[in-house]
Amino acid sequence: MNTDPIADYLTRIRNANSAGHRVVSIPASKLKLEITKILFDQGYILSYKHEDDAVQGTIKIALKYDRITKEPVIKKLQRVSTPGLRKYVASNEVPRVLNGLGTAIVSTSHGVMTGKQAKKDNVGGEVLCYVH
Repeated sequence: MNTDPIADYLTRIRNANSAGHRVVSIPASKLKLEITKILFDQGYILSYKHEDDAVQGTIKIALKYDRITKEPVIKKLQRVSTPGLRKYVASNEVPRVLNGLGTAIVSTSHGVMTGKQAKKDNVGGEVLCYVH
């Protein structure tokens, strides 16, 4: 049994990136789908597809690599808030990742959004992960 599905999600993407895979398949949930949408909107992945084949279905994510160097676009995925230690921030304390070059993904009362969007909407919440 997996106690932290978000950490499992991030680890699957990390492992697929380091192995050079083009596509990774992940068991779906609403939260994972929202994080995937943010990764797509921010340009970290090429595309994604939600397939309803099982109870929850799966998310197929096409990973993005640099055309010239063949390096993965996602350099680092870091889980911040864990089930054992939740990390909550107010709207004025939302962290900047790599001085604005990375993205913080925050779960707020208005849904899952980037740290920049949370600051703009003046809402705080739980910091799920950092991407850069």
